[in-house]
Amino acid sequence: MNKEQSFQENNNPEDQEMMNDIQAEDNNVAAESVDTTDSANTESAAEEVVSRAELERVQAHADDQTQRLLRAQADFDNFRRRTQKEKEELAKYASAQLITELIPVIDNFERAMATRPENPELKSFSKGVDMIFRQLSDVLKNTGLTPMEAVGQPFNPEFHQAVMQVESDEYEEGIVVEELQKGYVLKDKVIRPAMVKVSG
Repeated sequence: MNKEQSFQENNNPEDQEMMNDIQAEDNNVAAESVDTTDSANTESAAEEVVSRAELERVQAHADDQTQRLLRAQADFDNFRRRTQKEKEELAKYASAQLITELIPVIDNFERAMATRPENPELKSFSKGVDMIFRQLSDVLKNTGLTPMEAVGQPFNPEFHQAVMQVESDEYEEGIVVEELQKGYVLKDKVIRPAMVKVSG
């Protein structure tokens, strides 16, 4: 005989009813506990899904920002290289404008020296002019200016400006036969093409 049977036999019906109420209440508490556990598990699963979605959203945002940063870095590197190249070009050809303006002065010097009179009284003066011209030529040569050698060369539109085509027994077709105005190159850049006659 178990305790519950012994209790039922030794107690009256009122006690039995009270005992049933206590047992029913215990069963309700147990059921509520199971419901609470199920509810907690459901909430935990929902929170996990939300957390995973939030993590994916944050990861996507981080990836997007990383790509933007890489693009900005590449743009900056390109800008830096372009700026460096422009600075080098500027330094290399900084004197180009001044030299371009001095070339007509050289032309006039050469014309003056080609037409100087053969007068013994002007010999020392002519010698002084020659010295000044050589000095100016040396300064310009040191900056990288060199005159073109056009006569006898094949015509090249990058270096020559043809103003006339002539028949020539001495040169083949397409060869520069005469230079009307000297051309100049500053380092590796043509700053004035040579004005020439070309054999036809």
